Amino acid sequence: MTNKLIFKKIGFSSHDAQQIEEDLLTNHPIIYILYNQHSLQAYVGETVQFKRRLKKHLGNPQRKGLKQTILIGHKRFHQSATYNIETNLINYLIAENRYRLQNVSQTVKSEVHNYYRKHYYNEGVFKEIWEKLRDEEIVKEPLEKLKNKDTYKLSPFKELSDQQFEIKNQILNFCKKNIQKTESQVLIIEGEAGTGKSVLISSLFNTIQDYANDSDSILYGTNNYLLVNHSEMLKTYHSLAKSLPNIKKNKVMKPTTFINDQKITSANIVLVDEAHLLLTKEDRYNNFKGNNHLEEIIKKSKVTIVIFDPKQVLRIKSYWNKKMLEEITEKYHPKTFRLQDQFRMNADPEFVNWIDSFVSKELINMPQVSQNTYDLQIFSNALEMKKAIEDKNKKFGLSRIVATFDYEHKKDGQIYYVETDGLKMPWNIPVSGTTWAEKEDTIHEVGSIYTIQGFDLNYVGVILGPSVGYDEHTDQILIDTTKYKDVGAFNSRSDLSAQEIQQAKQDIILNSINVLMKRGIRGLYIYATDPKLRNKLLSLVNS
Repeated sequence: MTNKLIFKKIGFSSHDAQQIEEDLLTNHPIIYILYNQHSLQAYVGETVQFKRRLKKHLGNPQRKGLKQTILIGHKRFHQSATYNIETNLINYLIAENRYRLQNVSQTVKSEVHNYYRKHYYNEGVFKEIWEKLRDEEIVKEPLEKLKNKDTYKLSPFKELSDQQFEIKNQILNFCKKNIQKTESQVLIIEGEAGTGKSVLISSLFNTIQDYANDSDSILYGTNNYLLVNHSEMLKTYHSLAKSLPNIKKNKVMKPTTFINDQKITSANIVLVDEAHLLLTKEDRYNNFKGNNHLEEIIKKSKVTIVIFDPKQVLRIKSYWNKKMLEEITEKYHPKTFRLQDQFRMNADPEFVNWIDSFVSKELINMPQVSQNTYDLQIFSNALEMKKAIEDKNKKFGLSRIVATFDYEHKKDGQIYYVETDGLKMPWNIPVSGTTWAEKEDTIHEVGSIYTIQGFDLNYVGVILGPSVGYDEHTDQILIDTTKYKDVGAFNSRSDLSAQEIQQAKQDIILNSINVLMKRGIRGLYIYATDPKLRNKLLSLVNS
């Protein structure tokens, strides 16, 4: 037998299966794809007994519209490898957003596991399979492009860490046990930027919806929703819904839409991603007439699952701290889970610690950067940083410049600019249909906290605007709230004292810096417009 890939196309029938003569395709671990290129429906699977497995599929009415089959075998396939490749195929097909998949979460393993030569199967063999599928015009996009798509990164079939997997199972068991109770239940998942909160919520909601469509499950027929108060994230979740069998677009919405929809009198399970963006006061401009989004959501739900990070609060009208969360939820005796591992940044702890210290206003020496570490750089010139980000974008893709909200911007259809140190770039331009970072021409723009929160970049260049300075006397970061241009972020409220309002403004700017600095998977580049801060940061390099 050869070590080469065996790739065989047949029809989807028992007669076609009987014509298979290769032992490697009938009595060994293989990958298979059942599909219809006209209706763009597909199912991805793995098995060690294809003919037996095909018989089950032919008896499944859900597979009725599928017309063709692809069998993929390899002398070195074993079940760990085929499980892995099956999951990869599902994730990349979701990212391409071309086929509606018939796969449900109960049939696909999602827990991370290592095995001998995993890199060989993940990189070498899988790339060969994908290129063969492109040659056959079953898929179109290259892997390198799909890897950078948010639908790939938030696919509900992505492998989960041990911690994510355990939390997911505990929550599913809780829902099954408590779904019949009349009183409201609340679960809280806490985690800082990059700890895999949205990946977990995507996986969790998909499985809950699969159970809701499974007549053998106690969750069958439940009416469930995923809410997110973030327009860019909503686009991604709606894109995911196009590829999945049991997530419908009308089950994913903004919190105010859910609260105001009189047809939704009672929901069973409601998941709230980015709950730190929920409103904590009335906002008539956005048609919210209550006092607190979360309170109203809990009233309409049997089980409310909340993803929360107080370090990502960006507006006073959405101002949260742990005390406020406890006051809302304590009567429901919530169970709290904590995500701690950093997944976004491919960085050692000292790099994450440097950012955490910065957003605590402390300036410490920068970690040593080498060829094999996270790429953290301070720039003395804004145009040099722009050139460096453009170079990284050419090499790796998905590299962008963002800035603190220190530049004028109005929702009047005009183009506004970030201007500093010879650099002039369009600023905070809203996009429709796709997320900001995935549009290729946004390499020529500067994004804001609102275009990038919740998403990954390969490299991020952060412009620290005039609100972020340096106090030579205290040797700390100095925040000047009067220079922050996000007018909507600082709308006042009567239930907070003047001192609390001022603290909230400081927190909001520092939170925005935290979010911006933790966008980069491979690297973070920084340019400070304040000369004192810029010089101080440069002095910390290799100190």
